[in-house]
Amino acid sequence: MANGLKIAVIPGDGTGPEVTREACKVLEAVASLEDFRYETVYFDYGGDRYLKSGEIITEQQIDEFREFDVMYLGAIGHPDVTPGILEKGLLLTIRFQLDQYINLRPVKLYPGVDCPLKDKGPEDIQFEVVRENTEDLYCGAGGFLRKGTPHEVATQEMIATRFGADRCLRWAFEHCRSRNDRKQLTLVHKTNVLTYAADLWYRAFEEMGTADYPDITRDYNHIDAACMWFVKNPEYYDTIVVPNMFGDIITDLGAMIQGGLGVAAGGNINPDPGGCSMFECMGGSAPKYTGQDVINPIAAIAAMSMLLRVAGDHKGAENIRRAGDRIEQAISRTTPKMKSMSAGRMGYSTTQVGDLVAEAL
Repeated sequence: MANGLKIAVIPGDGTGPEVTREACKVLEAVASLEDFRYETVYFDYGGDRYLKSGEIITEQQIDEFREFDVMYLGAIGHPDVTPGILEKGLLLTIRFQLDQYINLRPVKLYPGVDCPLKDKGPEDIQFEVVRENTEDLYCGAGGFLRKGTPHEVATQEMIATRFGADRCLRWAFEHCRSRNDRKQLTLVHKTNVLTYAADLWYRAFEEMGTADYPDITRDYNHIDAACMWFVKNPEYYDTIVVPNMFGDIITDLGAMIQGGLGVAAGGNINPDPGGCSMFECMGGSAPKYTGQDVINPIAAIAAMSMLLRVAGDHKGAENIRRAGDRIEQAISRTTPKMKSMSAGRMGYSTTQVGDLVAEAL
């Protein structure tokens, strides 16, 4: 849409449709306040569809998403589908086919949310992780030799290209520059052991930083050290850039120190002109809670906030960007009212939390 947003919505499995409903409720409220138009088109991709048809998603169906400005995903995961089938067949397929090469994960502790770290508060946990999203071990390069025998061999190759590293690093440097006055970018890898892939990333990081971003303070952590420092001194971090596999690990750790998967949101971003990005809550589909109206929708609503901020920047639409900021502020006004971030102990139902955020706009 030229003057608005065309959004593809995949509510997904389990409690995904419930939290998606609340995120879309908040979207409707903020669109009215910030005066922008949007259209949502719903798709039924997920476990139920796969069990009925044996189909996850086709290339032609992926092409449909290219006609949208942005995508919103509730949750994927079905108890009757073998783990990995939907994750690889749907999530990774979308990310790779739409070249969503940036995964952005804000790690932010909201007011009133319990943090498992002693003496840490919202002022200590407010950094962002930029994860390369289309290379590394997730490419699926490798295979089996003599599978099922005592001499079985399995290989899985870590793929790193200079092209992939450069475009991720440049986006991370630019994002770091735009975030705040700290302007500190930390590369996380494992240069002391992964001497080829890590060397490529480290050289690219140093060369680009020296040539184009002298205003950004560069820092480096081994992945194991980063995991320790996330717990001991999370306030040290500003912006982190990391390859795919290690990024998958530390973003889950980041979710825990910000209060759990119920408040963690992320974006799979294609920053290129005409690129389609997808935003999602980090929690799973929680099928055992389906239909009980007890799942925390804050992460889903935060994902909608991210969607609007990124889409607003992409389209040069200040009111859409402002709508995303407005949702973020409304979440911060809502979380202190909630007793806990755990399912069934929020003090409010899923629906009521969505109402509270909409009212707080």
